[in-house]
Amino acid sequence: MSAARNPDPATHQDDMAALAKGGRTNTMGFVVRLIARIPFILIATRLYGAEALGRFASALVLIEVLALVCSLGEKRGLAQRLTEGGTEHGNPDGEPEVNLVFDGMLLALLWSGAACLALWIYPTPMFPSGMNSPYDMWLIATIPAFALTEIMLAAQAYKYDIATTVRTRAIVEPWTISIAAGVFFYIAPLREFGLALAFIVSIFAGLITAAFSFVRTYGPPRDWTPSGRAMIRQSSRALPLIGADAIERGTRLLDIFILGFVASPVAVGIYYAAQQIASLPQKLKTSFEPILSPVITKNLKSGNLAAIATQVRQVGFWIIAVQLAIALALAIPGEAVMGLWGPDYVAGTAALAFLLAAEVAASMAVVSESVLVYIARKRNLAISVFILGLQAALTFALIFGLERLADEFGLDVDGFATAGPAIALFLALTVSSVIKALVLRKLLEAPVSNLRWGLVWAMGPAVVIGFVFISLPPSLEWVELVLGIPAILAVYALVLWYRGFEESDRVLFRKNVVPATVPDPGDKT
Repeated sequence: MSAARNPDPATHQDDMAALAKGGRTNTMGFVVRLIARIPFILIATRLYGAEALGRFASALVLIEVLALVCSLGEKRGLAQRLTEGGTEHGNPDGEPEVNLVFDGMLLALLWSGAACLALWIYPTPMFPSGMNSPYDMWLIATIPAFALTEIMLAAQAYKYDIATTVRTRAIVEPWTISIAAGVFFYIAPLREFGLALAFIVSIFAGLITAAFSFVRTYGPPRDWTPSGRAMIRQSSRALPLIGADAIERGTRLLDIFILGFVASPVAVGIYYAAQQIASLPQKLKTSFEPILSPVITKNLKSGNLAAIATQVRQVGFWIIAVQLAIALALAIPGEAVMGLWGPDYVAGTAALAFLLAAEVAASMAVVSESVLVYIARKRNLAISVFILGLQAALTFALIFGLERLADEFGLDVDGFATAGPAIALFLALTVSSVIKALVLRKLLEAPVSNLRWGLVWAMGPAVVIGFVFISLPPSLEWVELVLGIPAILAVYALVLWYRGFEESDRVLFRKNVVPATVPDPGDKT
């Protein structure tokens, strides 16, 4: 590893402008996704109920992990393959970019076919609490569709097209699943299959949306001849990325998987509802991932480690600043938020609070990993495996411990069961962030921390305002949501802007700093 050198000012400004533009676009997509996701949660909790939702959630765990595995880590690995191997970037022995993308898609289809066959033969891990309908088996059809969509969106991100990701993930998919779930509930023959069918329709709608932009950008393959030997090499090289992606996503799904085996479907449904709310800041931190990968690979190619450290600190602060705001706004009035889905779901308030805290704690790990997957793949994978094992051990221990405590004192067992996995996730992700940040700091020979005192200054007044609102009488609970959440966000944002933001942070809100022509990630000049 070469020593870090100071970034070229002009190039660094272009990189930060590209990151800011991509982050803005995807952050707006996050807001749209939030608006679109709420109807689905309402429909799933109010119409289908906690038990049906719990079975559906348990099935999705394996589906999502396998789909990520079958995408071969291309969400981040494709940028490096295109930068190194495309003829468009001066590599005479390389392949056209579109051919490299099609290599990945063909491999994804082969892996997906094997995964679908395995689940068709042995579906028990998908349905630990049983099926809502025999037709739920068709959920396996979403594995290849999801994997292909991931690869095409990664290809578009390499061209700095983040709008396609927003359209697919923040508009088409969430609105499709929300509308379809509501429609299918009122069609009697489809009611039991409604949640699964709505998910299937949404994933294929997203695939079509991504494919339309991909074909328009890259066109058809040119003199493409798949090579079995090359595909084996690609699969082998992708293993650390596959593991990192699967484990990163698995940390958000392991809790539901374990709950599905050791708790009731109702507890799983309550936890899933809390997780859907808490996953909103998780989606936000992926706002910068599509645009961060090509910027990082470009700087790695030129050996500009100092620039990477600067970008990690900057993007990491942007992410944690917004995530902390969301966590405070949703966790402080947590009972009112969970009560939106129905009185049974209030038992998941503690789970919601710890899940939101976990996403804040994870921000440093995610940004660090976006670099480690390129410069220390095996070490990153080993850390991730350790963290997953730690989370599993903590989850089992806390579920059984809290359930026993609830039984002893005659308390709500489901509510205590849902708190266990959330606490375990928070502890595991905190450890992950500390370890990965330390490793990355050593490799880049530069600080990478995203923590600043400005976050504390902003959090204090926001907490005070929040507790003022939750102290109101129960009859005014609606005030917590309608006025309390905006007040918490407003106070936090105001203090952070003046006490936490530096001049470099404000580029995120200034469109005019983005260059008219975004630099080609493979340009050697």
